[in-house]
Amino acid sequence: MIVKSDVSRSERTSRATRRRSGFGFVKAFAVVVVAAVAGFGWFVSQLHSDEQRPPRKADGIVVLTGGSSRIADAMDLLAQGYGKRLLISGVHRANGTADIVRSLPESQALLNCCVDLDRSAVNTRSNATETRRWVAERGFRSLIVVTSNYHMPRAMVELSYAMPEIDLIFYPVIGEKWRDEPWWESGAAARLLLSEYFKFVAAEVRVRLASLGLDLFPESDDPPVTGASPPRRPATALVK
Repeated sequence: MIVKSDVSRSERTSRATRRRSGFGFVKAFAVVVVAAVAGFGWFVSQLHSDEQRPPRKADGIVVLTGGSSRIADAMDLLAQGYGKRLLISGVHRANGTADIVRSLPESQALLNCCVDLDRSAVNTRSNATETRRWVAERGFRSLIVVTSNYHMPRAMVELSYAMPEIDLIFYPVIGEKWRDEPWWESGAAARLLLSEYFKFVAAEVRVRLASLGLDLFPESDDPPVTGASPPRRPATALVK
């Protein structure tokens, strides 16, 4: 026979357990929020606010498309002799040399002799894959990487993982909108940085897991860059 005091004691224990569970959830959520905010602060602190010339020359240069003035800056580095050839990675399939010439008419001679186009890459991970193929095909051992400052942390993760044996020199490009006003005063810039931060975290987690042998998202069409068989898709199309 269950007495009333036993029922009350059981109810009190149950309520206390629920309260502890609720407090535990709140504390865990608070830890996640604090970690995310601290991580975002660190991420922003890593972004360059001014452009500096690469500290040394390299065998090649790669520019990842997607931001203003990236290609112009990469062409400028090529013209100054910072690399022997330039890969423009992530070119839209509908675009070609003529589109680049229209925006950079003074670079036509370099485009004709020393620039390769990669139309296969569709994101930063495939940028790294196609760049690795290009580097292997050319026999390069060092590479200058050109992309926007906010995109550089994720590019560093992907390219460093894809090419650990290659000497990578990172050259962040500062767009005009980043020079005009602080990012926290622009809603669009703040949203872009938040989006890029979470993409960076996702890339970092994926790469760390892959380094432990847990590749949860393998690239199905990622053949090795060495050996007798060539890649199924060429990494580049020589600019004519």
